Amino acid sequence: MAIFTNQATLSYNGLTTNSNTVEGELVENLSIDKRALSSDYCTCPITYILSLSNTKETAAENLTVSDDLGGYLYNGTTVYPLRYIDGSARYYVNGTATAVPPLSSEVPLEFTGISIPAGGNVMLIYAAVPTDYAPRDSSTGITNTASVSQEGVVLASSDTTVLAMVGPNLSVIKSINPTQLQPGDMLQYTFLIENSGNVAATAADNLSVSDLFDPKLGNLSVTLNGTPLSLNTGYTYDSATGLFVTVPGVITVPAATYQRDPATGAFVTTTGKAVLQVSGTV
Repeated sequence: MAIFTNQATLSYNGLTTNSNTVEGELVENLSIDKRALSSDYCTCPITYILSLSNTKETAAENLTVSDDLGGYLYNGTTVYPLRYIDGSARYYVNGTATAVPPLSSEVPLEFTGISIPAGGNVMLIYAAVPTDYAPRDSSTGITNTASVSQEGVVLASSDTTVLAMVGPNLSVIKSINPTQLQPGDMLQYTFLIENSGNVAATAADNLSVSDLFDPKLGNLSVTLNGTPLSLNTGYTYDSATGLFVTVPGVITVPAATYQRDPATGAFVTTTGKAVLQVSGTV
């Protein structure tokens, strides 16, 4: 709703006089509310919920709902920090699941042929994943705007901001060498731990790697980034069960660094890394 005022001016014989000021109110028949189920993002999908209401006594038909996916200009070209996940949309009319309206565009996102019953509401739910154009710095985020329009005229809009996640974002890849061996041979497991987050994983995060070795290993030796770890202070190993566990907090992983491609505007991530190697005889 919006209050408006205006005033007239009467001119005659070189004189002017003003009228009284009148006031009116624009009452919106259509409204849209946009919300994100996530307060921050890193690499995981973000689910958005659009709620549209119609207070008119007649249905609102032939509506288009769009989302700009946070598009912004970089070097004169619009880039998009979000990408719609195909097939993720769900649609409800007055709380009843209904076929999803036609998708006329994915970039930016646009659904057409939407109708809202008189005095009713619809809900459109969909997911989008951050792209290489999504800022990674902890002080920034993605703001995207959804709008409902009819015959090219925007009737209502709503935006939401999701901030870049502050913290480590870890993954681990395990490899084995060699892949074929005989009893008594030396076997080495390598655990590559990567951090794509904007904050380092420190001792306070109590990072720990555990693995149940089968076959069990003997004559164990363990290194972290090439530096030997000692039994009990760096790791524990139960030779009877094959359970290997690093002492929580021993492993730390630097934060990722981010550089922007000056030509495309995409953010290039260099992950922080830690390498744990466990060797023993089978």
